[in-house]
Amino acid sequence: MNKPDVMDPLDILKQYTPARIGVGRTGTRPLTKDFLSFRIDHAAAVDTVYGEVSEDLLQQLSLFSIDTCFETKERYLTRPDQGRILSNEGKATIMERCIQHPQVQIVVSDGLSANAIEENILDVYPALLDSMSAYGLKTGTPFFVKGGRVGCMDAIGEILKPEAFVLLIGERPGLVCAHSLSAYMCYRPRKGTKESDRMVISNIHRRGTPPIEAAAHIGTVISQMLKQQTSGVNLVL
Repeated sequence: MNKPDVMDPLDILKQYTPARIGVGRTGTRPLTKDFLSFRIDHAAAVDTVYGEVSEDLLQQLSLFSIDTCFETKERYLTRPDQGRILSNEGKATIMERCIQHPQVQIVVSDGLSANAIEENILDVYPALLDSMSAYGLKTGTPFFVKGGRVGCMDAIGEILKPEAFVLLIGERPGLVCAHSLSAYMCYRPRKGTKESDRMVISNIHRRGTPPIEAAAHIGTVISQMLKQQTSGVNLVL
C-alpha cells in the first residue's frame, strides 16, 4: 500500500511566515541566493532610515512641515530624546497655523522609515479622514513632523490640547519589510503621558495590516476613546 504524501513540517511553516527559516547552506556559508536576499533587504532598511519624504507628497496632502530638535540623521539615531522635542520654529508654526483644542489631531511623521510614508500614506490618510467623518468626528489642522519620535505627540498635545491624537509614523525597518507604518493613538496626550496610555496599530502595509482597513479601525478606536475619555490599557474595545 502506498503511503500518502506527507508535507515536510518546515515547508508548512514557511508558508505562513516571510521570516528567514530553513534557509540552505553550502558548508558554513548561506546559499548565494539567500545571502544576496539578505544584503538587498539590509540595504533597503538602511536606505529608508536615511531617506526623506518628498515635498511633492506633502504638498499633495496639504501638509506643512515642522522639525524636531534632531538636527541630523546620525543625531536622530543616537539621541531619540531629541525627536520628542519640537524646535522653537516648529512650535511657533504650530501656534500660528493650527486650530486650537481640536477634537482629533492628526500628525504624520517619517520616524525611522521615510518609505513607510511614501508607500502607504496616500491610502491611509484619505481613508482615515473618511473614517473620522463617518463617526462624526472633527479633525484639527494636520501637518508633518520631520525627525519625529512617538513622544512628540505629547509636546504637540501641550500646545494644541486635542481631545484625541493620531500619529502616523514610520516604523523601525526590519529585514522583511522596510516600509511598515504605525498609528499611535492617545487620549489627551500631554507632558508626562505614560506609555501605557498609548495605543498602536502596527505593521500597516500591503502585505501586513491593509492600509484602508487600518484607517477604518483607527476611527473605531478614536470614537471609543472619546466616549470613554481614556486610552491605552484602560480603554475597553
